[in-house]
Amino acid sequence: MAAGGAAGRRGIGSGVHDAHRHLGVLPAHPFYGGPPVNPDTSAVADVDALLRSLDEEGVERALVIPNYGVPDVSASFALNELVLEAAARDDRVRAGLWVSPRPQDAALTAQALALAGESGVVALKTSFLLGGRATDDACRPQLDAVFEAARQHGLVVHVHTSPGAASDVDEVGELVERYGDDVAIHLVHLGGGMSGHIKLIGSRFFDWIAAGKRVYTDTSWAIGFAPRWLAAEVQRRGTGHDRVLYASDEPWGDAAGELARLRAAAGDGELARLWLTENAAALYG
Repeated sequence: MAAGGAAGRRGIGSGVHDAHRHLGVLPAHPFYGGPPVNPDTSAVADVDALLRSLDEEGVERALVIPNYGVPDVSASFALNELVLEAAARDDRVRAGLWVSPRPQDAALTAQALALAGESGVVALKTSFLLGGRATDDACRPQLDAVFEAARQHGLVVHVHTSPGAASDVDEVGELVERYGDDVAIHLVHLGGGMSGHIKLIGSRFFDWIAAGKRVYTDTSWAIGFAPRWLAAEVQRRGTGHDRVLYASDEPWGDAAGELARLRAAAGDGELARLWLTENAAALYG
């Protein structure tokens, strides 16, 4: 094993597999009409800093994705090379490439998809936070290309979820319906808030599983009740135990808090082992 061997991995994670974290520092941006700020205070700029974070947290394996969130998406596309470097440097790291559904980003997305077969790549990450919609015909060519690349290379497609607008489960659920039969789709953040949690846990997540959709989720950003309810529904229904993963979403999440919340919900038995380690190992290798 490369940098950060077993002796260094004794942090909060104690060998967990982190199914979603970010690499790279973004330019300051005047979010919501305020002054330019960098709210992601724990963002790491390079591979060395990333590996130190994995050591400190005790992470056994991590899926690493370019940082994103500012309107200039070229900054995130530029970080695809950095996550590839991270995957090449340390066998704890797997890479997720940033892609965009927006028609104005089609050329950049095509360049990113050309890297989909590179060693260490296991996922493609997209979001509608910066524009586009799953139901927008103008986005369809880019989405078709993303999911076709995932199909050809056996990759997972990560999709950001949050309540309302284009990231709502009502919208991104269209991707599960359209592509989820033969491409694994990771719905990041369990819906991202109250309405999303209720929509997914109350029925849709389990309905999709029953329909044969290859759908997964994680509990990053989840409101306190949601992981507990999700665990209870998995136990009650007898399904979904193999579809939930731990994700820190660092630097936008909080590794210690995300881990504590999921551990409290899953307990200390088989469900915890699956959600904290085995499901990610099975999905991402």
